[in-house]
Amino acid sequence: MFFVQFSDGTINSITSSSPTTSFMASAGSDGTNGGTKQGCFLEGQVLEAPNLRKFTFLEIQTATRNFRPNSFIGVGAFGCMYKAWVDEKTMNPITSGPGMAVAIMHGKEEWQKFLAVHLQSDIKLLGRFSHPNLVKLLGYCWEGKELFLVNEFMAQGSLEDHLFTGRCLPLSWEQRLKIAIGAARGLAFLHASEKKAMYRDLKASKILLDADYNAKLSDFGLAKLGSTGNSRMTIMPTRTHGYAAPEYVISGLLYEQSDVYGFGVMILEMLSGQLAKDPNRPKGQTNIIDWAKSLTDRRKLSHFMDPRLKGQYNSKQARQALHVALSCLARDPWSRPSMKVVLEALEQI
Repeated sequence: MFFVQFSDGTINSITSSSPTTSFMASAGSDGTNGGTKQGCFLEGQVLEAPNLRKFTFLEIQTATRNFRPNSFIGVGAFGCMYKAWVDEKTMNPITSGPGMAVAIMHGKEEWQKFLAVHLQSDIKLLGRFSHPNLVKLLGYCWEGKELFLVNEFMAQGSLEDHLFTGRCLPLSWEQRLKIAIGAARGLAFLHASEKKAMYRDLKASKILLDADYNAKLSDFGLAKLGSTGNSRMTIMPTRTHGYAAPEYVISGLLYEQSDVYGFGVMILEMLSGQLAKDPNRPKGQTNIIDWAKSLTDRRKLSHFMDPRLKGQYNSKQARQALHVALSCLARDPWSRPSMKVVLEALEQI
């Protein structure tokens, strides 16, 4: 789920369509949806606002089995996450029998006001994007000081889990390419919208994977929908260390091209299995971007690649993916390719 700020200051969320709602797409006579050609990004479209399921606190308690420990998934930037079960048709919570898994986020106290403001706008405003590579917001609960968001459950966790934690099986080369392409599709769709939404804070922890390792962009990447051709914003929350584009570090301004930079860093992490910055790595390798730029031959590339791949990857494809990543990391933001171009390059690997 993504919160988006319009040029008039109003806020809305971007999410995939809810299974409990029917939608009418806003399509142009040229076959475009909200300024995006349907065929480019796998059925992405601009939709009228869906009716999110409003849960009671009692229903949230029931769905999570009263927040019992084995329902706990983890802690994100905005709060604790729980796995819960609901009826797929009615979205009513269930305690036994077949159902649909969902992820319930309990907002941290310090984020309650922030989330509540955005949630109100989310319900009221019309503009919304739907895309297979965006995590679906299914519903919410807001009672007193308690605020919960109900999202689709992503069975394989985050890209971060697979790359850095050691809790998951290593990703194969084919899976990594699939994830990169999926994330690129979601980001390209956001950028191709009529008002050009920026994701703001792309990183491995915000790329979630479903049971088939399809990648979906998640979390609250504050974005701005500005006028076409002038998409920039000043952002207050600090961008993640290692992912921040030079123009943001210097000026505090974010552009679409800043998202492209973050995507390039993410590709390098996928290739190497290494964090963007790590002072414990050898000299010349502490910054993954500097390390990648020094890879002048195949032997050096093999030392850069994730050892958990055990050499089971196509070296030509790896070199092509590295080239795409480095093009995203140009210091001059206007020298970086668009996400549409990045997506096309990855799909051709």
